[in-house]
Amino acid sequence: MPFEYLKALHIIFVVTWFAGLFYIVRLFIYHTEAEKKEEPEKSILQTQYKLMEKRLWYGITWPSMIITLILGGWMLWEVPIFLTQAYFILKLCFVGGLVLYHIECHVMFKQLQKNNIKYSSFKLRMWNELATLFLVAIVFLIVLKSNTGLIWGMLGFVVFAVTLLLAIKIYKRGREKAESDGDISKENN
Repeated sequence: MPFEYLKALHIIFVVTWFAGLFYIVRLFIYHTEAEKKEEPEKSILQTQYKLMEKRLWYGITWPSMIITLILGGWMLWEVPIFLTQAYFILKLCFVGGLVLYHIECHVMFKQLQKNNIKYSSFKLRMWNELATLFLVAIVFLIVLKSNTGLIWGMLGFVVFAVTLLLAIKIYKRGREKAESDGDISKENN
């Protein structure tokens, strides 16, 4: 198979893998927030989220990761010179981190399938942004392909991470304020 086809397929499965990772954690958040609902709404929602999580996880996310890694390995087999490039080695480290992130998502998935809710929706929102950081780091490394670009990319990565963290904290404060304002208006009625 020509290298360009391998590369195109690799990119397609990277995209579907990230889509699965982004969406699965959103489902975890909704699943966790359903815990606060009254019955029968709670049971109905959590049953539906379990089904959606299972279909997404085993139907899209796991296969996409496996195919991404196979195609990436195949490209390395075809062009092993990549392994002599510093940016590429660092990219592989981020990919390794992404695989560990995926495995931790699997642990969370298994817990939620057993109705074992260990994380707050806020912690899951923070966790969800970690995949975004991996995406930014990997894309910058693979596109810039230089040590100077690597330095600017990592600096941008840190700035992006701090910005995301601040945005999440601002969102949390706004949500808590809206919830407390809602409680006050209920009391006044």
